[in-house]
Amino acid sequence: MRTVIFDLDGTLADTSRDLIAAANVCFDEMGLGLRLDPVADASTAFRGGRAMLTLGLTRAGSQDLERLVEAYYPRLLSAYGENIDRETVLYEGAMSAVVALKSAGYAVGICTNKPEGLAETLMQRLGVRDAFGSLVGADTLPVRKPDPAPYRLAVEQAGGDVAQSLLVGDTITDRKTAASAGVPCILVTFGPDGRAVEDLNPEAVIGHYDDLMDQVGALIG
Repeated sequence: MRTVIFDLDGTLADTSRDLIAAANVCFDEMGLGLRLDPVADASTAFRGGRAMLTLGLTRAGSQDLERLVEAYYPRLLSAYGENIDRETVLYEGAMSAVVALKSAGYAVGICTNKPEGLAETLMQRLGVRDAFGSLVGADTLPVRKPDPAPYRLAVEQAGGDVAQSLLVGDTITDRKTAASAGVPCILVTFGPDGRAVEDLNPEAVIGHYDDLMDQVGALIG
């Protein structure tokens, strides 16, 4: 079965404000007088909790960066889980595109570097979990993207065939994942990196989900 796998953060949903808020809880508890900005630092938010902690601690001139990142990462996850859907929204047209893909006979799933439990909770809260045939998170397997194993599992659990699949994402991690799996990649330009994702040489880019079906058809039929 032809299959389309989606990244979550920055691809299906704009989660940046809730992610940044969780990081700022950590900085407050560290007693640091700094705040990450939900707009200016959105790109870092989509690269994960450790990336946000690293950015803030680097700005603060921390001399104990690695230890603090690992020490506060669990706290960031707990703070995020407490307010996981306060400001998160699905990107315009995302679910209409998913429905259209399924109606056309494609399987759909999710492969994210968000911990699986948090990803499941978020998709349930957004009311769209049942639309996806699979959800593979950062801790589902011992490895995470850009290793291709989570992607392959997401395809298989959705009932698809990796050879007839592609990945929709928004970052270099997604581009590398698709390349490692030997499948096409479509990157979205409505995230914080904008059209800069074109520099990653994906097989296609889209500026709105209205354009997804045509690109999927061109790449995997």
